[in-house]
Amino acid sequence: MTIAIYARSTKDNHAAYIEQMHNYLKAEGVDMIVYEPYYAYLKNTSEFDLELDTFYNSEELIAKAYYLICLGGDGTMLETVTFVRKSGIPILGVNTGRLGFLSQVNKDDLQKALQLLLREKFTLDKRELIEIGGCNNCFNDENYALNEFTIHKKDSSSMINIDTYVDGIFLNTYFADGLIVSTPTGSTAYSLSCGGPIMMPDSDNFIITPIAPHNLTVRPIVIPNNREIRFSVTGRYHDFNVSLDSRGAQIPTGSEIRIKKADFRLNLINLEGQNFFTTLRNKMMWGIDRRQ
Repeated sequence: MTIAIYARSTKDNHAAYIEQMHNYLKAEGVDMIVYEPYYAYLKNTSEFDLELDTFYNSEELIAKAYYLICLGGDGTMLETVTFVRKSGIPILGVNTGRLGFLSQVNKDDLQKALQLLLREKFTLDKRELIEIGGCNNCFNDENYALNEFTIHKKDSSSMINIDTYVDGIFLNTYFADGLIVSTPTGSTAYSLSCGGPIMMPDSDNFIITPIAPHNLTVRPIVIPNNREIRFSVTGRYHDFNVSLDSRGAQIPTGSEIRIKKADFRLNLINLEGQNFFTTLRNKMMWGIDRRQ
């Protein structure tokens, strides 16, 4: 068995984590490979002398790995989507960042998490993704997202008009700074900060959430994710911004954009003792009396 490690090259993901995992996995007879840019970062910035195999791209990861462990926060977890793609490789998130809705394992519980993983004391949380069409193929073959698709004005002045259709039926023209289409996974991310609802991860829905709408009666709406959503954007400027999770592009006004559920799901590892409600209470500090 081979376990892959993905992390950004930051000081929070220090070498001690890799050394701890390497020592434990080697004792268990498990091979480990590390994302090559992160491995080079460790070699150049610390007294890190382990000789490890690496992977650089999606093809190398899929060919070698049985599991993928992600060190970082939720933003790093979102990056792993473009590496795992349709392979179904399960992903375990270890939180070395801040909030960590997706990276549920505390960095101090790393060895316990590895023990549960190798003994298969977990369930697979199958998460739906968003797929984008149109927009002149602006995201190439990485045209999917785990959290959300976003339309946003290019500059800081004029709002944009977003004509929105659901299965060809006109829903609304949003006059706003932008608009978010969120998965249930992304309901605790950008959509939540713009007033969208929290949804269970296995809910078969999309959330359409306007960003700073001109008309305050325009509120978020939940629709089934078996529908296709279509957008056409106009405004005073020639182009506008779109994003899939952390990846962005600029496309010209008048372009047609189509959103639907992707034809595959992402496997997140839910270790024994973990569940969405516990994570929600802990991360949102529900039930905690902050009064002095």
